[in-house]
Amino acid sequence: MRQLELLAPAKNLECGMAAIDHGADAVYIGAQRFGARAAVGNSVDDIQKLCQYAHRFDAKVYVTVNTIVFDDELADTRLLLQQLADAGVDAVLVQDMGVMQMAKEIGLTVHASTQTDNRTADKVRWLSSLGMARVVLARELSVSEIADIHRLVPETELEVFVHGALCVSYSGLCYASQYCFGRSANRGACAQFCRMKFDLLDADGEMLDSQRYFLSLKDMNQSNHLAELIEAGAVSFKIEGRLKDVTYVKNVTAAYSELLNDYIHHHPKDYERASKGRCTYTFKPDLRKTFNRGYTTYFLNGRQPNIASFDTPKAMGEFVGTVKEIRGHSFNVAGVASFSNGDGLCFVNDKRELEGFRVNRVEGNRLFPLKMPDNLRPGLRLYRNNDQEMERLLSKPSAERKIPVRMAIRATADGFSLQMGEVVASIVAEHQEAQKDPRENIIRQLTKLGGTPYECSEVDIPADFNYFIPSSLLADLRRQVVSLGETKSLSVTNKESVSNKQAVSYIETYQNKYLYNVSNHLARQFYEQQGVEVSDAFEVCPQKGPIMQCRHCLRYSLGFCVKNGGRRPEWKEPLSLRLGDGRTFRLEFDCKHCQMNVYANE
Repeated sequence: MRQLELLAPAKNLECGMAAIDHGADAVYIGAQRFGARAAVGNSVDDIQKLCQYAHRFDAKVYVTVNTIVFDDELADTRLLLQQLADAGVDAVLVQDMGVMQMAKEIGLTVHASTQTDNRTADKVRWLSSLGMARVVLARELSVSEIADIHRLVPETELEVFVHGALCVSYSGLCYASQYCFGRSANRGACAQFCRMKFDLLDADGEMLDSQRYFLSLKDMNQSNHLAELIEAGAVSFKIEGRLKDVTYVKNVTAAYSELLNDYIHHHPKDYERASKGRCTYTFKPDLRKTFNRGYTTYFLNGRQPNIASFDTPKAMGEFVGTVKEIRGHSFNVAGVASFSNGDGLCFVNDKRELEGFRVNRVEGNRLFPLKMPDNLRPGLRLYRNNDQEMERLLSKPSAERKIPVRMAIRATADGFSLQMGEVVASIVAEHQEAQKDPRENIIRQLTKLGGTPYECSEVDIPADFNYFIPSSLLADLRRQVVSLGETKSLSVTNKESVSNKQAVSYIETYQNKYLYNVSNHLARQFYEQQGVEVSDAFEVCPQKGPIMQCRHCLRYSLGFCVKNGGRRPEWKEPLSLRLGDGRTFRLEFDCKHCQMNVYANE
């Protein structure tokens, strides 16, 4: 049986617990420092509470310690790693090889973050040989590339992204935010350079297109392709979103949990969930109703058109119909969607800009905006990026997770025992013959499991069991066995054994040595021992070279990739992108490697 893990994001303790309640097998969360989302840090105490809650269901907690760190931060990093180990976390995600070494010395299970640029079987094999229990693959990989990696390195756990925001650059190889704003993506402070407006210029400075979001990608959605990813060899399916609020976490986690359950239902002999518990929901999960910039499967089946959102980097939401008729301060909508007072709607106007408004009042399919949008006209497509009814449902307790258990009561020499799963509780009590059938009361008392993680599916009572047991003693027996069950769950260590594999030769050869992201002496010593020549990280000493490496290609997206059937470009290259402040960035189309590199023009 191969275990499948749904891995959900946790901005904070509330989000983490909600993710568990809504079906996550694991959550990933950042500590107060050294996580790749510096804006969302959590205390070790909160992380420990999350571990205790998750472990009741055999779910796991992974902590992101996946920034590069400077020499004067190493002591604090080591202290944090020790605190996380003491808190009972199940693994840490790392990018910095110095941090990896410290985590291994402390005895933590280590996962290779996607920030380590994991695209090839050779890279995965090398990371595994260093003791990485799992490798988080680059978002850009196709199903066939993932399958090839699994075939060549079958012993290594592979984690893949399935939903959420996409970085346009290969993770770990983006220095645009550092270059432009002094905010390092590798230090958790990305300023989202890729979500900005640019002009597109040819080699002579002539404008080919203006004020568009050429580097802003749609959001990933692999909900219809989990089967292919499972069969390719992935075992963990990651939802992006450590900056997202709890309603996002609830809806997306529930949606993917149901999809995984459905796949397992059709393959019961081959797969099972990585944690315990059955979830029930007060709402119907719907990925269209959650923050999204429009959806794409990205490179799942190779290079595809329309992976970018040139008109806006903001949430579009779900398509709800087209504007039919405008009358005064209202309009009606052609479509089957229903609306609620307070819904947020938006459309792309004739200037190719996203324009939004709030619905003040609804009368069937006639909507009365709070303020009538200036550029609304018949025929425009409408999207809902804030669904009031869904928000209302998700703002309340919206899921319950219970572990189905079977109980068995038996008479012992001096009383009675109760078994639940693998634990047994017992009480000393007199054997009194019952005057009437005791079964109904026994079942009623033993199945009062509200407030616990359990629900009883069956109470096994022998046919000749005819003892009167006071309700108070039955309640005591029930409390004892529940306590033993929870203690056993919390005492099980989820740490995996640290690998003692022989390290293989390092095969990554970056032409630009800053791409190794070495920012402290431990990481430098590590690479020197591997026989690899490195230079200081870009954050330590800015150097010439690409500030982004992207599989997204503007030449292809605009229909001018001859290699893939497009028209021959009519412009003179190199092309450049220009920010509003006048700074320009040269584009290099590396057709040999089928990628686009972005360089800062001095």
